[in-house]
Amino acid sequence: MNRKISSLFFAFLFVLVGSFASAQHESEGEKSAEKVEHKEGEKGFNATEMIMEHIGDSNEWHLWTTKDDNGVEHHVSVPLPVIIKDNAGWHTFLSSDIAHGHEHDGYTLQHGKVVSTKGIQEARLFGMISGKQSAADSYFDLSITKNTAAMLLSVIFMAVIFIGMARNYKKSQLPKGAGRLLEPVIVFIRDEVAIPNIGSVKYKRYMPYLLTAFFFIWFNNLFGLIPFFPFGANLTGNIAITAVLAIITLLITLFSANKDYWKHIFMPPVPLLLYPIMVPIEIIGIFTKPFALMMRLFANVTAGHIMILAIISLIFIFKSPLLGFASVPLALFVSVLELLVAALQAYIFTVLSALFIGIAVQDHHEEHAH
Repeated sequence: MNRKISSLFFAFLFVLVGSFASAQHESEGEKSAEKVEHKEGEKGFNATEMIMEHIGDSNEWHLWTTKDDNGVEHHVSVPLPVIIKDNAGWHTFLSSDIAHGHEHDGYTLQHGKVVSTKGIQEARLFGMISGKQSAADSYFDLSITKNTAAMLLSVIFMAVIFIGMARNYKKSQLPKGAGRLLEPVIVFIRDEVAIPNIGSVKYKRYMPYLLTAFFFIWFNNLFGLIPFFPFGANLTGNIAITAVLAIITLLITLFSANKDYWKHIFMPPVPLLLYPIMVPIEIIGIFTKPFALMMRLFANVTAGHIMILAIISLIFIFKSPLLGFASVPLALFVSVLELLVAALQAYIFTVLSALFIGIAVQDHHEEHAH
């Protein structure tokens, strides 16, 4: 019965959207005369630009945009520190000094990002390694971007919460405040994630990382769903952040690995004739595991943000407020699902990290305990 209701709801929604699209198409002929009278410089709504602006990183924290009586846009943003190193030395200033077409020390702000007005390219890691770029012809951007600021805020938030919990536990074993909510989660990670995957003997040394990774991902996933300052940054949807988390898991796995793990990599339990095939596969598998961690978290979080923004954009694309009766409830439904996905992605990352670590530290005589 529930499936039938869901099917009918989505069928009705798609028919409604299609009707608005059809009506919009039919009215184009009537509106063509009005379009001629519009100003040539007037810019219509660009859904792709809006979505990429919200999910991407920038050197300013954009709040909102207003229009005056003349149709001129006014952007309201929180300026962030810009730190540039080039062949002329260090340059430090606020992003507000180069916003709205202004230039400072040879740099300006375009689409929220710092660019050089002298034709100097930003230094890229792979460009420097491959030799396509040189330090003399590039600038190094060490600025505090929106994602960096969001990360620092989340770290401060976590430090305040967990330091406060630690102080409460020194006075009493009974949880107080945030501990009442978070202690069951911590116990769950210990009993259902760390011990089953790593083992009851070795799990304690990895609990700090597992808990840090879980709460860092979970909190930032939740903060990214709050659409106002100082939240709303797509931190865990930034592939650089997910890559660093995956690399940390990889390093912990490799430096914790015992001889049985390396023996399985370089001397797998297969006939010698299969070694030329199996050994390269095992070595590749070392790196594909963290790569899967990185892409899974990045893709799922980014897809959720894009879906919500795309649904809301339908109202402005079809220029019909009536479409809000369909778009807003659907966007709200997806947002509620994202609350579940926020915790689910943190859980999956933590479980797989514990699993990879457990495989690396597992002894043959302890296999029955796993």
